[in-house]
Amino acid sequence: MESLKRRDFIKSSSALVGAAALTSSSVSSVFAAGSDVIKIALIGCGGRGTGATFDAFASGQNIKLVAMADAFKDNLDSTYSTLKEKFGDKIDVPDSRKYVGFDGYKAAIKDADVVLLCTPPGFRPIHFEEAVKAGKHIFMEKPVATDIPGIRRVLAAAKEAKAKKLNVVVGLQRRYQTNYREAIKRIQDGAIGDVVSGQVYWNSGGVWVRPRKPNQTEMDYQMRNWYYFNWLCGDHIVEQHVHNIDIANWVKGKTPVSIQGTGSRAQRTGKEYGEIYDNFAIELTYDDGAVVYSQCRHFEGISNRVDETFQATKGRVYLSAGNQAVLWGPDGKEIYRHDPKGNPNAYQQEHKELFEAIAKGEYKFDNAEYGAHSTLTGIIGRIACYTGKVIKWDEAIQSNIDIMPTTYSWDAKPKVLPNAEGFYPVAVPGINVEKYI
Repeated sequence: MESLKRRDFIKSSSALVGAAALTSSSVSSVFAAGSDVIKIALIGCGGRGTGATFDAFASGQNIKLVAMADAFKDNLDSTYSTLKEKFGDKIDVPDSRKYVGFDGYKAAIKDADVVLLCTPPGFRPIHFEEAVKAGKHIFMEKPVATDIPGIRRVLAAAKEAKAKKLNVVVGLQRRYQTNYREAIKRIQDGAIGDVVSGQVYWNSGGVWVRPRKPNQTEMDYQMRNWYYFNWLCGDHIVEQHVHNIDIANWVKGKTPVSIQGTGSRAQRTGKEYGEIYDNFAIELTYDDGAVVYSQCRHFEGISNRVDETFQATKGRVYLSAGNQAVLWGPDGKEIYRHDPKGNPNAYQQEHKELFEAIAKGEYKFDNAEYGAHSTLTGIIGRIACYTGKVIKWDEAIQSNIDIMPTTYSWDAKPKVLPNAEGFYPVAVPGINVEKYI
């Protein structure tokens, strides 16, 4: 447990201009001797998996997709058709390397040099463990877990990945976005002094719903509607707002010591929204007394906001995924405004840098640790709101509350089930808090 302590969060990693690039060291090429083809496997064939594969091919390296895995055959078939039409012979996935089912990832990982882990995040810890065990370089989507035991598994696998010099990139793409890199480098060089407060937001209208079908098993239904179940998604404070929470930790160069907040289901209250909240508001308190306010919500028909702002002893900063970054000094005058012209696509840039390092036989990327810490920050925020309690980091990381199913099969029962009317249990602050901490 000591390796998980807040004081062990590597502050220096935040100064590495976002990529967590380690001192470049050589690593044996993982792909076949005499060939410069990098074989990749896609684990998780939904929209994000399809997008990640497009981004990998945009890296400019000699890449070939050789294996695919998904729990659902229709997902795999649809993504295969899309990719084959776009990339032709670069998609070399015969039926024998199309793996359907909960265990398909194991075979797909063996077939490749690099794996793209793009399933719902609840599966990330076991998939990451397997990829590291097999000695593969890895791109994995955020967040990297949905409960604290899963975080511990990711951190343990991250340590093994370091020892094996496996490049690991996590899809917190703002770390690869030029405006964030340039602005946060200036912050950490002291341009606006010490950051004492901040506000980070992801307020939007929510996501899709897939209606229940006749004779559909509960596992099938929850898997199809993975966003609304914590074992698969982590709630939107984890699955989506992790991007903004990660910026808070990056700017501060550390993780919070405690988190408190509130949340509820105010608008999206129907049975089709599973067990998750539709709004959260939390405070991240750091060991130097700085407090960052974090807000996310899924409301329709209201104003949206997705950005970050911070106040410091000598100025302030505004950041957004729309390539904006402005720093102001103590007199309110601009000291830096980012020029977005010619900035690369951050989704593509993370793959470009990963595959370039692999092609050169270099070990440069160790994103798993900060990905795990920012994911854990979101998980603790969820727990704080579900329970109504102030949750301390060093106590939370010892939690053994495991929300994952005990077995994975289509007739298995997840741990959260609907009542006779089809409604799922929803956390009420102050009630049954032992279920969450």
